[in-house]
Amino acid sequence: MDSIPPHNLKAPWAGFDAAFYRARYAAALPDPHATDAALEAYYRTSGGALGHSPNLFFAETWYRAAYKDVADAIAAGAYPSAFAHYVTAGFLDRSPHWLFSDRYYLACHPDLTRTRLQEAGFVNAYDHFLSAGDREFRSPSLFFDPQMFAAARPDGDFSQTGPFTTFLREDATAGSTTRLSWYFDPEWYLNTYPEAASEISAGRYSCALEHFLFNPTPLHFDPSPYFSEEFYASVHVDIIAAIDSKQFRNGYDHFIQFGVFECRKPHPEIDLAAYHRAVEVQADLQNGSHRDVFAHYVAHARSNARRTPQRAISEHVTRELFSARARHRRPLFARKKLDFSHDAPPAISVIVVMYNQLDLTLTALDSLRRNFPGAIELILADSGSTDESRHVERFVAGAKIVRFNHNAGFVESCNAALAHVTAPVTLYMNNDILLEHGAIESAISRLTRDEKIGAVGGKIIRTNGVLQEAGCIIWRDGGTEGYFRDGDPNAPEVNFVRPVDFCSGVFLAVRTDLLKQRGGFDPAFRPAYFEETDLCIALQNDGYKIIYDPAIMVIHQEYSSSDSTIANHMMAQNQPKFRRKNQAFLKTRYPANPDLVIHARSPRGTAKRILFIEDRIPLRHLGSGFTRSNDIIATMAALGHQVTVFPIYRPVENLLNIFGDFPDTAEIIHDRELPDLQNFLEQRSGFYDIVWIARTHNAGRLRDIIEAAARHLPASRIVLDTEAIAAPRDHARLLHRGQKPETPLKTAIETELRAAELAEKIIAVNQQDAAIIRAAGYANVAILGHAAPPRPTENNFAARQGLLFLGAIHDADSPNLDGLHWFISQVLPILDPLLPEGADITIAGYVNRRIELSGLGQASRVILAGPVENLAPLYNRHRVFFAPTRFAGGIPFKLHEAASHGLPIVTSDLLATQLGWTSEVELLSASTENPAAFAAQLVRLYTQEPLWQSLRESALSRLAAENSFAVYRRQLDAILKDVSP
Repeated sequence: MDSIPPHNLKAPWAGFDAAFYRARYAAALPDPHATDAALEAYYRTSGGALGHSPNLFFAETWYRAAYKDVADAIAAGAYPSAFAHYVTAGFLDRSPHWLFSDRYYLACHPDLTRTRLQEAGFVNAYDHFLSAGDREFRSPSLFFDPQMFAAARPDGDFSQTGPFTTFLREDATAGSTTRLSWYFDPEWYLNTYPEAASEISAGRYSCALEHFLFNPTPLHFDPSPYFSEEFYASVHVDIIAAIDSKQFRNGYDHFIQFGVFECRKPHPEIDLAAYHRAVEVQADLQNGSHRDVFAHYVAHARSNARRTPQRAISEHVTRELFSARARHRRPLFARKKLDFSHDAPPAISVIVVMYNQLDLTLTALDSLRRNFPGAIELILADSGSTDESRHVERFVAGAKIVRFNHNAGFVESCNAALAHVTAPVTLYMNNDILLEHGAIESAISRLTRDEKIGAVGGKIIRTNGVLQEAGCIIWRDGGTEGYFRDGDPNAPEVNFVRPVDFCSGVFLAVRTDLLKQRGGFDPAFRPAYFEETDLCIALQNDGYKIIYDPAIMVIHQEYSSSDSTIANHMMAQNQPKFRRKNQAFLKTRYPANPDLVIHARSPRGTAKRILFIEDRIPLRHLGSGFTRSNDIIATMAALGHQVTVFPIYRPVENLLNIFGDFPDTAEIIHDRELPDLQNFLEQRSGFYDIVWIARTHNAGRLRDIIEAAARHLPASRIVLDTEAIAAPRDHARLLHRGQKPETPLKTAIETELRAAELAEKIIAVNQQDAAIIRAAGYANVAILGHAAPPRPTENNFAARQGLLFLGAIHDADSPNLDGLHWFISQVLPILDPLLPEGADITIAGYVNRRIELSGLGQASRVILAGPVENLAPLYNRHRVFFAPTRFAGGIPFKLHEAASHGLPIVTSDLLATQLGWTSEVELLSASTENPAAFAAQLVRLYTQEPLWQSLRESALSRLAAENSFAVYRRQLDAILKDVSP
């Protein structure tokens, strides 16, 4: 029999399966009833040469067709069969079956590195898949989704035999139309191509999918109604040469590997780029529901065809539902009281005015009690109720109740209740609301963290899911407006903290000492309306801020206590009083004009309004300069400036991943992109004091837009933050590849910086880049590097093990990817025998899903960790950080970050120079022209504790002096003052 790898005699694919062989090749056998031993002897002497497979898991004829060198070797007599090649050599890097891709499996499961497979006793990825991965529902190829197969077999038991093995044994037959993935439709295929069905019936193929993947004329067959081979080649002519040279089997092969990630059109009637723009699609992809936009489209094809615009929800209906919900909860409150009793001093006093509507009141109080576990001083002001509200103490314990024998109105009731307040924070809260997660805690925190904040309000959402207000505007004529009324509560404009003119009494938290100084609301505004507006003006006149905080979210049944006609009458009655009292303040407000809403949404103050434009929303895990942009935005916000972040490319991340990465005072425009920018600038004409453009290439992209919108912008206050000068890096990349650059370096730099003339100030990340910019003729250059304060991890030298690389890989030209390939191919073979056992090499960080690292993972010792959310344990566990970068621009933040966590570094001479650090002092470096020297530095640092400790301490001292947040803040503040004095 063909030889089996001696180090693993139990690989599921390595043996001869007599039962399978007898059933599959009965017609070709001289004696189908022969013993198992006789069948094995026949396979060894004849069957293999005839193209027979020895077991279910190896596809002999496919393997020969897929690997021409194997077919040639068999023809030359080097191997008796394809199986003989696989078990002796091919198992290291070849795929054995048309439904299993070694490359795909390793790429999808980065935990399966060569080191980990060997440690677990698996000879290769296929061995792992058949032994464990199949039952773990791991996917073996793009064309087999185990979850989809299992869903088609609801009664199947896959605990012993996984979906893949079950399919091969039971479903891979001529009549099978089981759908295995979104990338191939077997039923459509057989109906569309009867010749394929005929070949399957003749036994030349086991099923429709095998025919599609294996037939000799791959350009003649489409996989589903959603992809046209003819169309794809006709509109994407750049792939034709690659198909002709056999780099791709057909257009579909190119599409599923590359074209889908570029949103290329797969069919004349399918616009993937437009489909991909949908927020819900991007959210699904970000959450991993599908590999790509095409699979998402196919999976939702039927619902896409039926999709209709979302209809507005009738507020009349939702108000009725809100009230009905309150009514239906009566038995709950009858059986169990709401308890506001407390022994500890209350953190907040809550004043709720009641006038009948007990059901709504109890529901609001239940929401309050559930919202905050701490001590609440509840003060109920019963403004002459005539229903069960008169007996509210039957249902609420621990509340102070202030009663009136008449309908006293909101102002008088609140002022009477204020006399009973003892907590440092007083909350005026309507009785027709529901509080969302964390509202009370957010209000208390906001008021107590800054003594200059006098009052806080939140995002008020009406029962139909649209906004009532996100803070409120006061116009010069005394009129008021809820900002973004009728808008989307998730819109960028309403999801950041900002000062406002006032917040309504639906939910208004105020510092108690300030309230008591004034005796509460001005009685002149009895019974209600304009009292909270007047109070907020008084607070501002005394130097306090009114803050809108979207973390305070409230659902409100608007006008539940009185109809809108009565409310409008009371507003009209009180507005003249309000205007007369606050004339001086009103003169400082904008005239009522829809075009001025963006200006009026926040008092002007001394803060600068900064528009920050980046390639993408700069989430920290993206690395590659985005971390630095994130730090700049955070520092601008910490300096008190109002920052708007606008991305060139529409974000693919969902809101859950975006908001947590930025200060809550930053406005993150997550629903627009470059084509929307000009309209955005026109809508915000004159609003911004500074426009900060991140990355030099974006100045070129934005030049036409900025010139077209010049009258809307601060023309002399545009900053270009180069982040890194790319031309030297690009030249170095070409030279490392043995290619000659098309243009001289000086010309390339001048071309790169051509659009810099737009900017008043140019920012460089280090002295090297600053010198390059000045040499190109631009004098007004400032330097702003990285914020990387020391935060050393705890483990000592002995408690650490292994080497760490952490860096982002965004594209195939990434310096990080190039450096890793050089390290694996040139350094690791030298390094491997010099390192002690257990010194694994971890590669971590963001990787674009179009980039495959599985090849790196097959190297000895290498572990692919992928993106890691909490980096501290990673830094704490490893002993040495390495960065083998051969070409790069700017400053490598990954080195600052590693050093800040107390992890000593070995890097290239290039990065050491860019960083401005000295080898043997703050780090070790070596030339990337000398792999042995790089390996020697790694061994030194890994094995010499005194050297390790010295470098660690020196790097931390350097960071404390140059990269602390305080230093960074001073540097950025000076730049902003210089731009906009």
